[in-house]
Amino acid sequence: MAADDRLTRSEEDLARRLREAHRRVRMLPVAPEVKQRLYRRLLSICDLSKRDLEHAATRLESFLMDADDLVSNTRSAGNIAEGD
Repeated sequence: MAADDRLTRSEEDLARRLREAHRRVRMLPVAPEVKQRLYRRLLSICDLSKRDLEHAATRLESFLMDADDLVSNTRSAGNIAEGD
């Protein structure tokens, strides 16, 4: 790997947050159709991050807030552990 191929701090931070978002979606106690819709949104954010890092970060924040709302509105939300 060449030195030019390394990610900047902001790129690395966004990549870390995207990986965490994928883990969170995987653990959600929702129907498979809902997970599929969430994964599509994440994929579109990943694609956007290749062209516009700042806009992708903003969309990821919005996505995470929506996912948090989804978790808090589920009947079993009290049983979901925060993080690993």
